[in-house]
Amino acid sequence: MQDDEERPGRPVTSTDVARRAGVSRSAVSRTFTAGASVAPETRERVMKAARDLGYRVNMLARGLTQKRTHLVGLVVSDIDNSFRSRLVDKLSRGLVALDYHPFILPTDPGQNVSHLIDMMLHYNVSGAIVTSDTPPVEIAEECAAFGVPLVLVNKPRMSGNVASIIVDCEKTGRLAAEALHETGCRRVAIAGQRRPSHTISLRKEAFRRHCTRLGMECVAAFSGAIQNYAGGVEAAAAFIDSGETVDGVFCVNDYLALGFLDEIRRATSIAIPEALSVVACDDIDEAAWLSYDLTTIRQDTGLLADAALSALIARIDTPSEPPLHAEIDVTLVRRGSTAFIRSHPS
Repeated sequence: MQDDEERPGRPVTSTDVARRAGVSRSAVSRTFTAGASVAPETRERVMKAARDLGYRVNMLARGLTQKRTHLVGLVVSDIDNSFRSRLVDKLSRGLVALDYHPFILPTDPGQNVSHLIDMMLHYNVSGAIVTSDTPPVEIAEECAAFGVPLVLVNKPRMSGNVASIIVDCEKTGRLAAEALHETGCRRVAIAGQRRPSHTISLRKEAFRRHCTRLGMECVAAFSGAIQNYAGGVEAAAAFIDSGETVDGVFCVNDYLALGFLDEIRRATSIAIPEALSVVACDDIDEAAWLSYDLTTIRQDTGLLADAALSALIARIDTPSEPPLHAEIDVTLVRRGSTAFIRSHPS
């Protein structure tokens, strides 16, 4: 009769390894458990048997048994935006470096997220990081109820043991207003989106305040449906149709700014930056492309990711401590879209 471990197609188990190595199953388990005590000779025999049989530890099954899977859910939306995708990439790589296993949970505003919550809880995740544009309250509530460490990135702060990381929105609005003012702009507008966004709302409010402080008039806001390329095209069309005369525009993010700039160039004779200065926010890779040469406020995805990971690990390791709330600095990146200096009569 054919031995179980020799049957083709059957998964190799720790019992097979123990039999091949001539040791107990507990010795196999200790060999594959970090920090566990096992004699060097036993370890060598177990590792050789595992290699011969092609055995791999089922980390998910072990984690479910031990109540700690090292899985971390990344709740994300707008992954087509290169800022968001770059942030998720850095979060994922950072988690892997910390020996955690990220898995992506895509979502959209208004979507029923009950299945996402079920996934996280059924897989007994070690924690979750939310980067989606408007985080459902249900996720925070369920994570709190089941003791799942949670970190929000660029979202409103929530009560309870929920950590939050956010960029400096006040400084973002100030730098955008100052960049336009320094080019000589005096009558400006905002290009944004109709879909709610916490950080974008904050940066628009700050921009308006600092326009007033600097003696600039923020005359209007032109919006697309969402904060992507198509939203920028839509916002530009609304701006053109309005007939409003401005010399500067603050686009609420770079992705939207790309569509705004392309539609302005396609549909009008307005020259950028000679007739219209444009500043945006994020500093995605495309902002530096020669066809855009976009002045922007840089959000450092590396700093955001590092802060979010530090907050998550702190919640996992010391759940009784107060959650971390951090604000990340931003910087102005000057490019050609605000290069032209206007002169105004004094």
